[in-house]
Parts: sequence; C-alpha cells; structure tokens
Amino acid sequence: MNLENLKQHFHARFDLRNDQADSAEIDKSFRGGVEFRGTALWVLIFAIVIASIGLNVNSTAVIIGAMLISPLMGPIMALGYGAGINDSALMRSALFNLGLAVFLSLLASTAYFLVTPLSQAHSELLARTTPSIWDVLIALFGGLAGAIGVTRREKSNLIPGVAIATALMPPLCTAGYGLAMGNWPYFLGAIYLFSINCVFIAIATLMMVRLMHLPSVKLLEERSRVKRRTLIGFVVLLTLVPSLFLAINLVQKEWFEGNAGRFVQEVLRAQPRVLVVSHELDFKGNQIRANIVGEPLSATDIQALQEKLPAFGLTGVDLQLQQSGQQMPDVNTLKKDLLQDLLQSNRTEVQTRESRIVALQDELQALRRSASNQLPVPQIYRELRAQFPQAMQLDVATGLGTGPHRSIDSPEALAGRPVLLIQMQLPKALAKDELERLRKGLQVRAGLAQIEDVRLTIMASPVEKVARANRRKP
Repeated sequence: MNLENLKQHFHARFDLRNDQADSAEIDKSFRGGVEFRGTALWVLIFAIVIASIGLNVNSTAVIIGAMLISPLMGPIMALGYGAGINDSALMRSALFNLGLAVFLSLLASTAYFLVTPLSQAHSELLARTTPSIWDVLIALFGGLAGAIGVTRREKSNLIPGVAIATALMPPLCTAGYGLAMGNWPYFLGAIYLFSINCVFIAIATLMMVRLMHLPSVKLLEERSRVKRRTLIGFVVLLTLVPSLFLAINLVQKEWFEGNAGRFVQEVLRAQPRVLVVSHELDFKGNQIRANIVGEPLSATDIQALQEKLPAFGLTGVDLQLQQSGQQMPDVNTLKKDLLQDLLQSNRTEVQTRESRIVALQDELQALRRSASNQLPVPQIYRELRAQFPQAMQLDVATGLGTGPHRSIDSPEALAGRPVLLIQMQLPKALAKDELERLRKGLQVRAGLAQIEDVRLTIMASPVEKVARANRRKP
C-alpha cells in the first residue's frame, strides 16, 4: 500500500460525511432546542430542583438524572451554530434564551436552598466551586462530540452523554447555593465553571460547523469577520486564562500534599520514641503542622528534620511541631495493663452472675416452701385416702406454675402461683364426669383460683391394664 492509498484509507475511515444529515435537517435540529417556553421551560425548572436536591444530599445518581433531562444544551449549541453560519438573529435568540434559563435556574436553586433544612456543602457541591483547565478540555471535547451527534441522520445518545460530561446543571445549582448562603466564593466559582462550559461548547460547535462546511445564511464583509473573530478570541481568552492559573494552583497543591504526606510518613512517623497524633498540610501557608507525643525533641532535632524537607521537594516549607510533653507509653506494658483489666472485668462479671444464680435459687426454694405452706397437703392426703381406700398408690404434693404445661423448674414458675399435684393408681379408671367432679372438689378444698391448678393423674393398676388389652383383642 503506497502513501496515496494509505492517505485515502485514513480519509475514508475518519470521514464524517458518510452518515451526515442534510443541511435542512441539521438546521432544524439546532434551531429546535433554542427557545424556552412551555414544556422546555417546566422541564428546566424541574431539572434544576432535582439537581439541587442531589447536591444537597450528595447523591451522584440524582445529579446525573437531572443532567439527562436538562434542556440547557440547546441554546448553547445553537449559539455556536449561529456563529458558524453567520446567523445573527439565531445568535441573539440563543443568547436571550440562555440568559432566561440561567436566571430561572438561579432563582429555582436559590429558593430551594433557602428553604431546605440541610445546609452542609458536600463533596458533589464543592467539586463545582474550583474549575480548572481540565473543565475547559471537557467542555471543548464534549461540545465537539455533541455537534457531531446533532448533525447525524440517526440520533444517538451523544447529547445526553455530553450533558452529563460537561455538567451544566450542577454549577448553576451550586451558584444558587452560594447566593442562598451568602457564600460569594462558591457563587463565583460555580458561575465561572458554567461560563467555561457554555463558551467552549459553543466554540466546539462553531469549529465543527466550519469543518463540515455547512451553508452560511449570509456572507460577512472582511471587516465584520475580523471584528467577530476578535470578539470570539477575546471571550475565549477571558474564559481560558483564569482556568490556567487555577489549574497551576491545583497541580501545585496536589504536588505539595503528596510530598508532604510522604515526609510525614517516612520521616516524622519513623522517629523512635515519638508518636505523631495528628498532622495538617497547609498549602496556602506553606506549612506542615504536626502534634506529637513522646520524648521531647530538641531544637537540634527539629532543625535536622527541617533540613530533610528539600529532599522531598518541599524547599521553603516551614515545619511546625506541637509537642505535648507526654511520654509515649511502653507498648508491652500497655498490653499487659489492658489484659489485666479485661481479666478483672470478666472475673467481676462471673461473680455477679453467680450471685444472681444463688439469689434466684433461694427465691425459688422460698416460693416452693411458701406454696407448700399455703396448701393443706396432709389433710387432702388423708381425705383422698379415706375416699379411695382401694388406691394402691397415692401421692400429694405442691408446685408452682401459671398454666397446665408449666414445669416447677421452669423460669416462668418463679413468679407463679401454687398448684396441687396429685397422682393415684386405682384398680379401675374413673369416668370422665367423676374425674371432673373430683378436680372441682379438690380446687374448692385447696382454695385454688382455677381448676387448671389441680394437676390430677389417675393411673390404672396392672390388672386393669391387662383386662383393657384383652378387651381390645378381636
């Protein structure tokens, strides 16, 4: 493959004209998103409130949802398209509608942050207060992608993706937060970020319109073209230069914090008999402040630490050490003391539980004795023996319980009432009505509250068991 064929191959590969829509359709697409009225106006307000809530509760998902439904991209891209085809009327309309959108967005977001009880600035909100050159690059390349998406025959998800990447809504909501809280640095930083997005999305659209050679509405005179180019260049520089300084400041801050963190970790924390309790990295003040405990460092020791700063790229940084004067405890002694405290705590808890068990056992025995004293067991035994002289076995006792299935040893029985326990072995089982009359009589005789408190067990004699088994045989 020679050089000419290779050139043609790459040209065909990167050619944008293959799926490009016709000029009339492209023009309609750009002009269709300019005006804010009716549906677009209400959607804008709702999207601003949603984005404000997302920033307020620090929810990335909610913020992304608000950016997806935001119609702010329309007038910004139309402004660049109007500049590209020399349509002054379209540019004026786009500027007017963009200004209206900004005003309504600031009004809605400010109103929300004035009434919300949550006033803390979370990370999602703080991220929109310090723009830099990277935001310029995002807006520029996002605008290029968005312009390509609008000019295609088949519309894709490029525009929503650009809206998310360039983040038009959150800066306006952050500016509303700054107005509501009276925080002007937040307001100015957020408005500047929004201005970066607007300017460079419009510039990217202008570049793509010129690259695609879309037809102009009118031809400008040389003087007008120079004047317009000068104005556009001035706006671009005015927007770009502060972001460069902010980017430089951001890089220097990250560099300082990274090197200072390494110094604290590798030098300060490596000092024997010294413990770094906390440290603070002050980029603006060009200082490293640390609170330490342990053996006090002399002025010579501190000077030696200060001289190690240039090796970490921290020339001119001031090291401030706050020494509490407390001796750092011996680790082995500390472990021994903690273990002794733990053993003593466990020993005390075991003793407390054993004392409680003894007290509960005493209480149970007292209740049993009380129940035995309350019921006339001997008298009931003699009466039953007289009533059933044929009984081969008769046992009368007392217990505690609150129901027919409670055991006298169950935990619930500790607070129960006395029950009468009777067990008899008779030659012949009693009928059901006879058994019921006997239980009722025993209830009255013992003075019990419920008939269930009489536990009566009648057992048949072995002879009766054999007779009963023979009767069941066929």
